[in-house]
Amino acid sequence: MRQASATLWIVEAQALWKLGLAAQRPKKRGFKELLEKRKLPVDGWPDEHIEELVHQIASLDSNNFPHKVGLGEREARIACRLVSRRHYNFGHGIGRSGDLLEPQPKAAGSTLLAHLTNALILDLMQGLGLPSCRGCFLVPMCTGMTITLCLQSLRKQRPLAKYVLWSRIDQKSCFKAITAAGLEPVIVPCLVQHQALSTDVNAFEQKIEALGAETILCLYTTTSCFAPRNSDSIVEIAQLAKPCDLPHLVNNAYGLQIGAISRQLERAHRLGRIDYFVQSTDKNFLVPVGGAIVASFDQSLLCLVGSSYAGRASGSQALDVFMTLLSLGRTGYHSMIQKREDNFTYLKEQLIEFAQGHGEQVIESRDNFISLYRGPWSKQNYRWSCILRSVQKYFQLTNLFYSLESFYSDFGSHQSNLELPYLTVAAALGITREEIDKFFKIFHKCWTKLNQSLCENKSKK
Repeated sequence: MRQASATLWIVEAQALWKLGLAAQRPKKRGFKELLEKRKLPVDGWPDEHIEELVHQIASLDSNNFPHKVGLGEREARIACRLVSRRHYNFGHGIGRSGDLLEPQPKAAGSTLLAHLTNALILDLMQGLGLPSCRGCFLVPMCTGMTITLCLQSLRKQRPLAKYVLWSRIDQKSCFKAITAAGLEPVIVPCLVQHQALSTDVNAFEQKIEALGAETILCLYTTTSCFAPRNSDSIVEIAQLAKPCDLPHLVNNAYGLQIGAISRQLERAHRLGRIDYFVQSTDKNFLVPVGGAIVASFDQSLLCLVGSSYAGRASGSQALDVFMTLLSLGRTGYHSMIQKREDNFTYLKEQLIEFAQGHGEQVIESRDNFISLYRGPWSKQNYRWSCILRSVQKYFQLTNLFYSLESFYSDFGSHQSNLELPYLTVAAALGITREEIDKFFKIFHKCWTKLNQSLCENKSKK
């Protein structure tokens, strides 16, 4: 009787084992398809599937071999178990000393992870309106330093050139990227059109003629920035760069989340010249700060940037993006983009309603797809400067500018001789309607409180 029960239990266990293996097949098939096709899954994966795959990839690195004997100077030993778990036992980094794109012999898993991440990003970018993009790779540095890396790569190709013609945008890292590369920025002021700021293409042309194309390293433009600054006219600048045989570098920090910008980049490539365009990982993929993506319509140009990197690179940023993309899938990412567009429209409607209720206006920056601005205000400038400071102090998360820096005249406003203050708010990827409602609630409270204070001071006088 006991033997019969044991036999029955074994049969049941085998049946359950077969059921379990059958249930694993779709997951294993998903792993296989990812490795073979290197395409972003349509639907996002569950966390446990992502973790299982990451652990499998990490097991390919030499530091995770069961019977390893490491006598080299770098064996990816990690002292703290918390740190090891945080990085899923990846410790070797990516690339070789002096080239980000070379495979790492001791780190087959880390190399595979980096290549898969780059492939998934490229697949996503091509589906976002950049079908002609031929390659990209993730750099474990912020956008500004990655732009510096691109400039250093261009400098190797044009050793006699020293000037970078830069369409002015008042963001520190954009400017410092040029000086960090040991180059001289030539600032091209923007045109004021209908109270918004646009690219002065004629001024670019005049600067090229005055300085001589041989002394210019590249033309440097920006696609996404704080209003009243519009996106640069990258198509026209690309058309100017091509006949002059000048490289064209584009700061596309926020651009992947905006279809109109991707389509402009594609068109600029067809009609003119773009060498590199750089985008931020934290802004476009909602991962921790520290990574950027260099992309190009010419695969060979990417090799020049990869070989400009000094040393081996951290693989943490690649791991963050890899897991995020698998979690979202193509459908999830496109859903986030749609929500951002809807919330941008909602933010604009709320800002217009607020402005009209107080006798002011929202200025239309038609080629700015992320941020809006109110002003310039014509009444009681002191009042508005107080309001801006009050809101900024009360609500640290809003994007507010009031010309507080001074790299050059009126830094922060994208133009010189700013006479009136204004307020800028942005709706980037990941923003929620609840955040927008909270902002206006706080803004209204600051407004009311300041008005009461001004009325009390006036009555005392």
